[in-house]
Amino acid sequence: MPLNIVVGITGGIAAYKAVGVVRALVLEGHDVHVVATDAALRFVGRPTLEAISRNPVHTELYEGVAQVRHVAIGQAADLIVVAPATANTLAKLAAGLADDLLGNTILASTAPLVLAPAMHTEMWQNPATRANVDTLRSRGVHFVGPASGQLTGSDTGPGRMAEPDDIVRAALSVVRRDLAGRRILVTAGGTREPLDPVRFIGNRSSGRQGVALALAAAARGAEVTLLAANLEIEPPHGVRVLHVSTTLELRDAAREAAPHADVVIMAAAVADYRPASIAHGKIKKETQGDELELRLLRNPDILSELSHDRPDGQLVIGFAAETEQDEQALLELGRAKIARKGSDYLVVNRVGWSEGFGTQRNAVTVLDQAGSIVMEASGTKSSVADRILDLLS
Repeated sequence: MPLNIVVGITGGIAAYKAVGVVRALVLEGHDVHVVATDAALRFVGRPTLEAISRNPVHTELYEGVAQVRHVAIGQAADLIVVAPATANTLAKLAAGLADDLLGNTILASTAPLVLAPAMHTEMWQNPATRANVDTLRSRGVHFVGPASGQLTGSDTGPGRMAEPDDIVRAALSVVRRDLAGRRILVTAGGTREPLDPVRFIGNRSSGRQGVALALAAAARGAEVTLLAANLEIEPPHGVRVLHVSTTLELRDAAREAAPHADVVIMAAAVADYRPASIAHGKIKKETQGDELELRLLRNPDILSELSHDRPDGQLVIGFAAETEQDEQALLELGRAKIARKGSDYLVVNRVGWSEGFGTQRNAVTVLDQAGSIVMEASGTKSSVADRILDLLS
């Protein structure tokens, strides 16, 4: 259902990225109204914002007095997103100030408020800013970011505004609770098979895509359990996290949790083989010589087991990471795999030295049981996660 969304833009260098936020919301079919501060228009022009939003840009507190515009815009809003939200903006909102149209719009609205902070690291970490953020959170305000990365000039660190796709997905999830009441099991990361106490056979999965799926599902109202296998990022808040390491540990945890889930999403990269024996002490090259022979045993196929042993009505989504460069050959690998595995959907993505594993972005093709393409998505792993979850609703 189309929403009436207000996008507030304040005076920071990240204001140029707000154009992407407006554009993405419009392309999703929403009615977007931009309320910009005077400082914001020093960074991005009014004609650009009006062309992208397809609506007049509002800036002046004393325009449209007869229509009581300073409160009418906020009263009509289903959602308000402020991107970027500067340190000054956070301070004014925390104090309840309304000395411009954006402040009045927010005070006059009962719609959910989503803020995407953007500022230098020292400003973000300043005790005054942290106190303002805590105050706003306590009032139910939602935050997206900030991310850590390149800032203005040569500075780097936390304070960079989140990417437009991430802002849009997070903001829409605030008003879209379409997975409320669903119990979802997600696996993430990569399993490791120990050779000895210090070495293992593993893969390069960071767990970012699985964590993004868990966070997105929780934001949309689901009760989420995450089976985390050696994540390279912090485990998410707001979901139940169970840590595993090996494929057999993941299998045991998944088989125990899966019967209680409405949806199972197997995003973890699972080792196909494990060592037949594990050394109790560190393997020494002095005793092994120039060659070391390993005997490997095939690991169980967890996705196949869960797909075939599932309770009635459960939906199972698998992942297939492949290095095949030819697009048609990649799809054929996916079609053969979903036929073997028996899952409802298979998310196929290409991985390599510089794509897929360990990166911030992803590109996927989703196949159904018949091998037909039901969805394609690319972008940040957060935006891809939301597109995958759209299949559930």
